[in-house]
Amino acid sequence: MTAQEVRLCGLLLQEHFGEVVERIGTHLLRGGAQNLRTIANETNTPLDLVKKSLCVLVQHGACDFGSGRRGPGSPVEYRASCERVLRVLRYPRYIYTAKTLYGDTGELIVEEVLQRGHMTMSNTVKTVADRLTHNMEEGRSMEYSEVVSAFSKLVETHFLQRCPPVAEMGTAATSTTPATPSTPAAPASTAPPTAESNPDCYKLPHVTLIGRGKRRRSSDDSEEQRGGKKAKMDSESCGDEGIYWLVNFERFHQHFRDQAIISAVASKLDQTSSEIVRTMLRMSEVTTTQTAAYTQPLSANEIFRSLPPNYSISRPILDQYLSLLVDDPMEFVGKSGDSGGGMYVVNLQRALANLARATLESVVQERFGSRSARIFRLLLRKRHLEQKQVEDFAMIPAKEAKDMLYTLLSENLVQLQEIPKTPDHAPSRTFYLYTVNQLPTARLLLQHCYKTVANLIERRLFETKENKRLLEKSQRIEAILASLQASGAEPEQLTEVEEMITAPERQQLEALRHHINKLDSTENQVDETVFLLESYIFSTKTK
Repeated sequence: MTAQEVRLCGLLLQEHFGEVVERIGTHLLRGGAQNLRTIANETNTPLDLVKKSLCVLVQHGACDFGSGRRGPGSPVEYRASCERVLRVLRYPRYIYTAKTLYGDTGELIVEEVLQRGHMTMSNTVKTVADRLTHNMEEGRSMEYSEVVSAFSKLVETHFLQRCPPVAEMGTAATSTTPATPSTPAAPASTAPPTAESNPDCYKLPHVTLIGRGKRRRSSDDSEEQRGGKKAKMDSESCGDEGIYWLVNFERFHQHFRDQAIISAVASKLDQTSSEIVRTMLRMSEVTTTQTAAYTQPLSANEIFRSLPPNYSISRPILDQYLSLLVDDPMEFVGKSGDSGGGMYVVNLQRALANLARATLESVVQERFGSRSARIFRLLLRKRHLEQKQVEDFAMIPAKEAKDMLYTLLSENLVQLQEIPKTPDHAPSRTFYLYTVNQLPTARLLLQHCYKTVANLIERRLFETKENKRLLEKSQRIEAILASLQASGAEPEQLTEVEEMITAPERQQLEALRHHINKLDSTENQVDETVFLLESYIFSTKTK
């Protein structure tokens, strides 16, 4: 865990859960596993606040606990997960993907589960149905059965999964009170839960939910709180008590990886080739594990039968496309046998390596220009070259090539390897070869990306803090306008309220919103690069 990762985790925790949770979380990330009293003493935080912060972290899967290092009788120790905290950065992408695949209902289901860490199916269905009903026209409401159907589809495609049993996970997934040092717990397992480790991971409980969503009326907070308590009590009689569901991040990551591969094939070849690869990935999406190097072998006959109806290509044309994909230098598709008209697989590790390589080349080109990118690509392809060979192969003058090589070397994007002819390492009798090691370079770029995202978040928080008074005034006026419109106020009253914000303030507000939107979109774009590099680095560990 690097300093940039800890800094980014701290900013994410502060933005989503507040300063106290951020203080406890970053302390655990830096200090490793610690018991409750140690955390409270070293962070100078009251014990009650430490318990509540740990409860929030455990609820969202960012922290687990288990027996201490001295054995089962020692105090319970808590461990924070940097990887899990960093996934908070990808929440908007998870929600947008659910919306794309399963519409507004799927979007709200994933959003609710992400916001609360884990939820029962009955609570999720009721909350989502109420939210959808509130946004519908007067007199219309959302059936519980429609939300149950969307929830079932998310589980069938493994985007949602059950929380593992407490004995496996080492965290009290169904507990609403924080653990104390006197509470015994099983050793924590950092491995993500899988269907193999928990046979009921994707088994839907029999839930009796009949009814419609209720429209939320404008009322005081106490009535809303009473309604929340009532909904919580109602969930106890639905037949799924104690069965909690969480978002399967690995399944979403698999979907992101597949989409990146499909886009790369479409840009490299054509749309029909990408549709063939999409079909192969879709046929094996549930059976392929996250660590698999290849998809399950598929015969050409199976691929032909599973193609979308609007792609009415003949079987000989399909064979030609498959041969083209197999012979392509990118090696996204490979042939594993000849039965059934030929057995084909998607080479996932090779695809990720090529996507990471293209990302590195793009970064070099943007930062140092096209000629430096030409040298970088040349070293990636030829592996080891002397300076004179780089000048000749890249067709760049000696002085410029030397400057570019030294610039790339100073940025650690290119490495210099010495091969002496004699044991004394005399410079006159030593070969100096330039090379690019793709994996260390990808790790370096990943740290730069973490730093970039942290800077963007800090800038956004600074802009919001500087204009806090204006934003609060705008929110107050919007609330007044909404209440007046609901009560049927006259247009003159609405105009009078709108004029409470002056023209310069309105202009400043528009500029601020535009700036914050740009920062948000930039965060999402950098996160796409982070995902590709993380996936590539993870794939090299599982070879």
